Amino acid sequence: MPSVGRFRYLEVQPKANGRAHGTLVLLHAFPLNARMWEPQLAMAERGWRVIAPHVRGVDGAPDDPETTTIDDYAGDVIDLLDALHLDEVVLCGLSMGGYLAFAVERLAARYVRGLVLADTRPQADTPEGLEGRTRLLQLVQEKGAGAVADEMIPKLLGETTRLQQPEIADRVRALVLANSAESIAGAIRALMSRPDSTPLLAAIHVPTLIVVGSEDTITPPEVAEAVHLQIAGSELVVIPKAGHLSNLEQPAAFNAALARFLDHRV
Repeated sequence: MPSVGRFRYLEVQPKANGRAHGTLVLLHAFPLNARMWEPQLAMAERGWRVIAPHVRGVDGAPDDPETTTIDDYAGDVIDLLDALHLDEVVLCGLSMGGYLAFAVERLAARYVRGLVLADTRPQADTPEGLEGRTRLLQLVQEKGAGAVADEMIPKLLGETTRLQQPEIADRVRALVLANSAESIAGAIRALMSRPDSTPLLAAIHVPTLIVVGSEDTITPPEVAEAVHLQIAGSELVVIPKAGHLSNLEQPAAFNAALARFLDHRV
């Protein structure tokens, strides 16, 4: 796995004609890591340089003992782009990765050539959501990453996936267990303190694709529809038979939507 300074990331160079159409940066969900994007590394075969960074602390990436925020994670993404001399990229974020994409757009929009917002929402946590995060923080501190996996996998995966593709649950569990309890706790704190990005939506003027699993109960299709209506010119794709991790549950459908967007909108 390549690294630049403190940053660790997956990278695949473009295959089509040896020349890149551009760079696609994939921002991962909580409590997973960049390896969740392995099915989407195939975008390199269509001529894209694909980079999937780990957020600080996960999967053995260097951590920061200070309290971490979503803006810290976004700053890390921006610093990585600078380190790689990338002036303009397409950001694709799923769930927490979507929160990072919103933060990068807010902090440094000049880097953003296009956006893919998958199974995410612009709003900050509700009081009920904060209570749930607090319980999850206590769970990981007392019982570790395995207990977080047990708690979250039924919520992350759609009913069809749980019934028909049990191997996906095994894959998600392995991704969660690759992360330390400390990094998961840090991510929970970042999620709890993130700002409301709803006011940003009307100011997004780059090509934008919104993707959501039809069985996503964490950020359901109606949430994605509301975001679609607030970002002018955006495109909405609903992935059948997928829950919150639509890229892992239905990778062929997710990749087809992503490829169409990259080929025709970006």
